[in-house]
Amino acid sequence: MKVLKEKRIKDKIIQVVRGDITKEEVDAIVNAANRYLSHGGGVAGAIVRAGGSIIQEESNKIIEKNGPLNTGDAVITTAGSLPSKYVIHTVGPVWGEGDEENKLKKAILSVLRLATEKKLESISIPAVSCGIFGFPKKKGTKIIYETVKEFLEKEETSLKIVRLIGIGEEIPNLFAQAMDWEGGFISTGLFKSSSTKLTSVVTVSPSSLNPLSTTDIFLIIPLSSPR
Repeated sequence: MKVLKEKRIKDKIIQVVRGDITKEEVDAIVNAANRYLSHGGGVAGAIVRAGGSIIQEESNKIIEKNGPLNTGDAVITTAGSLPSKYVIHTVGPVWGEGDEENKLKKAILSVLRLATEKKLESISIPAVSCGIFGFPKKKGTKIIYETVKEFLEKEETSLKIVRLIGIGEEIPNLFAQAMDWEGGFISTGLFKSSSTKLTSVVTVSPSSLNPLSTTDIFLIIPLSSPR
């Protein structure tokens, strides 16, 4: 596991992590599930393979009792032989079904509120809906980060650490960018141009201007020389 970036909110911490969610030593990991809690592929399949059949068996009992979940719902099972204590299963939206942004936010809020209800202190959340459900990864990771941040800022919770995780490079880097882009700015810097004038470079997150944009905007601002 590698922590790429973190942000403190009051006495809480959001961390961006590169690693395998099935190896997370937290109170609960989050599974991006389908409505029937049939954990066959993707993150869900990896969680059941690592944690054992008890996760699927408990999931089946939930469906037998309550029927299929709705998009945005979250339920909890034990974690079998995983290092975590619990698995929280949430159903994110399939891209193209309509109102996807609000549905993804609802799914993450359901997870955070269920974790709080169970008095959990640490949780690891993947890029829900950004895999086989087709949610654009850049947009999805930004929504997840902003939802977690807003929740920690505004709601009473037992959670102390929320880890946003992905395996490989792409998803962790997008979570890190989402954290950097807060307030509309990703980075600033100074350099000397070919004319030797001191210049400021500001990279502006287009999502703060237009949520549908995927191209960063670079502003090059000449600075006056000190007199």
